[in-house]
Amino acid sequence: MRVHGTCHHDCPDSCGWVVTVEDGRAVDMSGDPEHPFSQGELCPKVNRFLDRVHSPDRVLRPLRRVGAKGEGRFTEITWEEATSVIADRLHSTIANHGAEGILPFSDAGNQGMLALSGISSRFFHHLGTTRLIRALCGPTVGAGVRMTNGSSLGFDPLDLEHSKLIILWGTNTRLTNRHLWPTIESARGRGARVIVIDPLRTITADSADVFIQPKAGTDIAMMLAMMNVIISEDLVDREWIDEFTLGFDELAAHVAAWSPARAAESCGVESEAIISLAREFATTRPAAIRTLVGPEHHENGAMFFRTLACLPALTGAWRDRGGGLTRSVGSWQEQLIDEAALDRPDLLAGRSPRVINMSRLGEALTEADPAVHDLIVWNANPMVTIPNRELVRQGLERDDLFCVVHDQFITDTARYADIVLPATTHIEAVDVVPAWGHLWLGWNEAAIEPLGEAVSNTECFRRIARAMDLTEPSLYDDDLTLIRDALPTVDIDNLREEHRLRVPYPESGLPWADGGFPTRSGRVEFASEDLEALGHPRLPDYTPPREGPEGPLADRYPLQLLTPKHHLRFLNSSYTHLPGHGDREGGPFIEMHRDDAAQRGLDQDSQAEVHNDRGSMSLPVRITDRVRPGTVVIPWGWWADQHPDRRVANSLTNDTLTDWGGGVAFSDTLVEVRPA
Repeated sequence: MRVHGTCHHDCPDSCGWVVTVEDGRAVDMSGDPEHPFSQGELCPKVNRFLDRVHSPDRVLRPLRRVGAKGEGRFTEITWEEATSVIADRLHSTIANHGAEGILPFSDAGNQGMLALSGISSRFFHHLGTTRLIRALCGPTVGAGVRMTNGSSLGFDPLDLEHSKLIILWGTNTRLTNRHLWPTIESARGRGARVIVIDPLRTITADSADVFIQPKAGTDIAMMLAMMNVIISEDLVDREWIDEFTLGFDELAAHVAAWSPARAAESCGVESEAIISLAREFATTRPAAIRTLVGPEHHENGAMFFRTLACLPALTGAWRDRGGGLTRSVGSWQEQLIDEAALDRPDLLAGRSPRVINMSRLGEALTEADPAVHDLIVWNANPMVTIPNRELVRQGLERDDLFCVVHDQFITDTARYADIVLPATTHIEAVDVVPAWGHLWLGWNEAAIEPLGEAVSNTECFRRIARAMDLTEPSLYDDDLTLIRDALPTVDIDNLREEHRLRVPYPESGLPWADGGFPTRSGRVEFASEDLEALGHPRLPDYTPPREGPEGPLADRYPLQLLTPKHHLRFLNSSYTHLPGHGDREGGPFIEMHRDDAAQRGLDQDSQAEVHNDRGSMSLPVRITDRVRPGTVVIPWGWWADQHPDRRVANSLTNDTLTDWGGGVAFSDTLVEVRPA
């Protein structure tokens, strides 16, 4: 039997797959050759997804902690025992401290519509618990673009095939969006040029026609200088500006002070390169800018995208198919989803519980007033993925904190749990998977029955609700009912049969050619009164981060730390622990420019201590020309037991929030390095 599904990982590609099942066991997984975007190819990690499904290390029974927190020692119990303990504790917390003493914590570990939300949102709304701002990755991008365009909608990435200039700004397409690369190569075959702008020389940069390497977090200065050139040399599209934009004269006066020479001092890119980039972008049609979430991880993360969105408006790039700005297309998919029907915010019944930003989990667990007493974690491994990780660890070690983790493995976070509940993998549960890298909404059919006593996220919260004797009927809706309620305009039976659905998108491929921007003015807003009212600059502007090379900590910690994804075989914190995945990546390390290493007496493979006020960790050194002097790199995703000192990359990272949008400044982190 062959069963179709859709990959659920936190990745823009959302590939189609086919699972072969024999005698109830999944024996093979391959790419779906009929999927319009992934076209039969899976990435190296998902090619071995069944290793994860059938791993001997899977959690298949409920567990109760018997050792110290963090030790990872558990004993098996029944589901009835587990949910009884959880129910008693949640009832006690509500009675003694109020429902805000309960903190739900989840993220995009599974991007399925039901896995992300479904019963879980209804459950916590019904109880009135603390609400979580899930803005670790993604929302800041949209928040920035919306302050210019009024919407985060961009053009379909597959329309890059029409482009003559493709600027890949802060995105490592060949690694993190690999199924888009053939479209880019097809455009190059018809004469398009590819420019990569990134603080790291990535594998995508190695394939570019031009590579520009600014200092991390300084791109806005370069954008302002590009505007200076485009306006001063009259390379603007006056007709489009007059009809569809607001505040051009203000912007022109503002960027007049941002000469390429001034920007060069900030971003470390020669002024001639900035001038050439501006001219090529303004005089090539169609000209496209492709970006994703990486650049948002700075204090000025939202301003990056607000400023970037101004560039295609200056040149009228939106007139052309394959011109303008393309980023996540998740917003096109979301137009089909009735989030209120799925999440049921009406169950709050007028209550307005406090909100906590997930990026400040360490602060929430150690300083929140009123205190967090219960933490419920699913779809996430915050001990690896959240910044300022050592503060998170201190919170999880609290004797009075009750922690429940629903997961497939004993993750770094699960080691601190009081109760661990077994979770299904994606081939064991039905779901619908929205994509944020293409326009196909995917169906995922359960290929096999859940192994052991594992249950889906929706079933997990149904069982906890039942143990608490909650009587709200919507907490017990089955999965197909949830899907039908959430997709009221979709023929669910047809979606299930066809495995996917192309979401509504302009047939012309021109979402903003004729204006219609949903801002207050109905135009692209170079000058924003809304931003000004929020206390931010009304015009695009560059402010160096406080924890950056120009900030007050630079004397003590002179190196800027970046923690990117550049693994082939694991994603975020998934797959790292499985044989053949993390092992083949060679283990964690720190990359340094040879000049920085020599100044500190470090050689290739020597052991270095990387440290700042948040923590320290010991790593082998890799000397490289991929990074600029003054920048070091620790790829993130490895679990603590793969580090000799049980620290991870996020033991060092900054949990300062971005300017707006709720994101976090991972990449504004300063460190020093010395021989271990």
